[in-house]
Amino acid sequence: MRLLLIRHGQTPSNLKHLLDTGAPGPGLTPLGQDQAAALPQALAAEKIDAMYASTLLRTQLTAAPLAAATELEVQIRDGIRELSAGDLEMRGDDESAAVYLTTAFAWASGDTDRRMPGGENGVEALGRFDAVVAEAAATGAGTVAMVSHGAAIRMWVAARAANVDVAYASSHPLGNTGVVVLTGSPDEGWQALVWEGRPLGPEGDSPEDSGPAGEATVPAT
Repeated sequence: MRLLLIRHGQTPSNLKHLLDTGAPGPGLTPLGQDQAAALPQALAAEKIDAMYASTLLRTQLTAAPLAAATELEVQIRDGIRELSAGDLEMRGDDESAAVYLTTAFAWASGDTDRRMPGGENGVEALGRFDAVVAEAAATGAGTVAMVSHGAAIRMWVAARAANVDVAYASSHPLGNTGVVVLTGSPDEGWQALVWEGRPLGPEGDSPEDSGPAGEATVPAT
């Protein structure tokens, strides 16, 4: 299966660098709407057979233009929502962002019992995302697009793609409507082919500092 993991368009909380992970969450800014509207052209070469979005409003708004262009019904699944910030919800300070990202990438490194303060642990976060991917794979669709969230995508890809490690995922940006393309299956594993326009070989390319929305951040440990 070819899997397109798409981050949602820009939201007001992105502009304020807030850890805004609750439901239903904010809508899109005017720029975010433009980003969503540009997705059909950006992905015109892909023959998308199925589409999924999370339970948060921003992913559904982002998915809508692509769904209209492909004439596909968007399947709404809670499993691909953003990683819950727990006690850090709506915090915008550097310390909270560092705790959030460090915890998320610890999960990708295998420390799945670690818990976000007041939130979920890695077993729960990876398990729910895995379940939606497995559901999509079971349909037999050749190419599946999932509109999800920056931290969730980066964490899951680092944990599941054989050629993307935590160092790469934690130091590379995934901007609004950025896409990670993978190929594989839940049984045989995954290889990342493209990370936001960058073709990936066995070891990826050279890193650059960025956070979930491309902003500078403290590297995950």
